[in-house]
Amino acid sequence: MLKLAVLVSGGGTNLQAILDAIASGAITNAEISVVISNNRSAYALERAKQHGIEALCISPKDYESRDAFNEALLAKIQSYGVDLIVLAGCLVVIPEIMVNAYPNKIINIHPALIPSFCGTGYYGLKVHEGVLARGVKVTGATVHFVDAGTDTGPIILQKAVEVKEGDTPEILQRRVMEEAEWKILPRAIDLIVNGRVRVENHIAHILEA
Repeated sequence: MLKLAVLVSGGGTNLQAILDAIASGAITNAEISVVISNNRSAYALERAKQHGIEALCISPKDYESRDAFNEALLAKIQSYGVDLIVLAGCLVVIPEIMVNAYPNKIINIHPALIPSFCGTGYYGLKVHEGVLARGVKVTGATVHFVDAGTDTGPIILQKAVEVKEGDTPEILQRRVMEEAEWKILPRAIDLIVNGRVRVENHIAHILEA
């Protein structure tokens, strides 16, 4: 059984999708060991507690420097002996020391089809605002490995979602979550923990079962 650490910042809807997938057997060979948030008021922490999972807040505000925070976050994650780190709506920039410690063992869900609408400044509702401002007709979500760049790691899974007339950023955000994020994030986790993802030359290959 592989151990997961899930990093969150807000309500934890993607965390809930993972919890539901584990409960239903859609994710096998994995359990969540710890949920960590930079935000004490994140409802995701309550979701974790309701499932008997240790829930912690590690905030940059509690440390004298960003380096001190980065080191504390890494040390705490390492203390759980996790095999995979899942960024499920985490708004903290993952430090290079963590990327180096967990190469191709950190994944992120991005609410757009990378390489469009990604990089610095594109997160949360801002992604959907950008999509609507450009008149894009198809958006979606991407699960990718985390590297030293911003949204530049190998792509694992993507799913397209239609942009409809009259969409607001909030409506589009909800559709992308329901039709894409909550489906491909659990699927990617299941593939990884069961040894079905291999990275070669910065490309993630899905292996046959």
